[in-house]
Amino acid sequence: MPSRRAPVDSRDFPARTASRMRSLSELDAAVATCRACPRLVAWREETARIKRRAFMDWDYWARPVPGFGPPDAPLVIIGLAPAAHGGNRTGRIFTGDPSGDALYAALYDIGLASQSIATHRDDGMELYGVRITVPVHCAPPANRPTTVERDTCRPWLAHELELLRPDLRAIVVLGAFAWQALLPVLAVAGWRLPRPRPVFGHGVEALVVDPLREQEVCLVGGYHPSQRNLFTRTLTPAMLRDVLRRGAEVAGLSTRS
Repeated sequence: MPSRRAPVDSRDFPARTASRMRSLSELDAAVATCRACPRLVAWREETARIKRRAFMDWDYWARPVPGFGPPDAPLVIIGLAPAAHGGNRTGRIFTGDPSGDALYAALYDIGLASQSIATHRDDGMELYGVRITVPVHCAPPANRPTTVERDTCRPWLAHELELLRPDLRAIVVLGAFAWQALLPVLAVAGWRLPRPRPVFGHGVEALVVDPLREQEVCLVGGYHPSQRNLFTRTLTPAMLRDVLRRGAEVAGLSTRS
C-alpha cells in the first residue's frame, strides 16, 4: 500500500505510489487516499460540507473517485473528472449526475450495463467488459482541472491502463480534455501513435499500437455527455450509443441494437 516515503498530501504521491500497485483493487484503494492537489482537496471537501439542498441527508464521499468496472475489460471509457455533486457525493464515477444518467442509460441500452440508472456505489450496478475511468480523480471547481492537476494525477491513469493492457482492445474517449490527457500517457508508455497526432472529434478513430504485444488498440472519440452538450443537442442519446457501440464492436463485445 502507499509508501511511508510518499505522504498522501505530497505532490509526488501519485508518481511514487501508482506503479507499486499490483492489481486494480489495490490501485483503486490507493487513489482514494490521495491528497496531492491542495485546490482539489479543498474544493471536494468544501462541496461536501455545503452540499446541495437536494442532497442534505447524504454523507458525501469527498475523496478521489477511482475507476469502475472489471479488471479484464477490453473496452475502457475515459471521461473528465468526478462531478462535485455526482461522483464526489456517491463515490463512483459518473454516478448521481446528469452526465452519468446519460452514460449508464446508453450502456444499458446496448447491453453493457446491468441497469439504466446509477444512484450510488452500492446500487448493484455491473458493467460487462467495460471499465470507466478519468484523467483527474477529484472534482474540480467549474469542472476545469488545471494542467498541473491533470499532470499530477496522470500516473494513476497510466498505471490503470498498464494493468488493463493485456485485454485492452478499444478506448472510447469522451471529450477533448480526456483525449489530450490520454495521448501523452500512451506516448510515454511506448505506444506507437499516428503522426501527426490525431485531433479529437466526435466519431474520430485512431489506431495506436502496443509494442509489447504488437496489438492495435482503437481510440474512438465522442463528445462528453455534459449537461450542456445534451441540452444543446450537440450530443444526443443516439450519438452516445453509436460511439459506445463502435468501441464495443472493436473490443469484441456483443451489443444489442
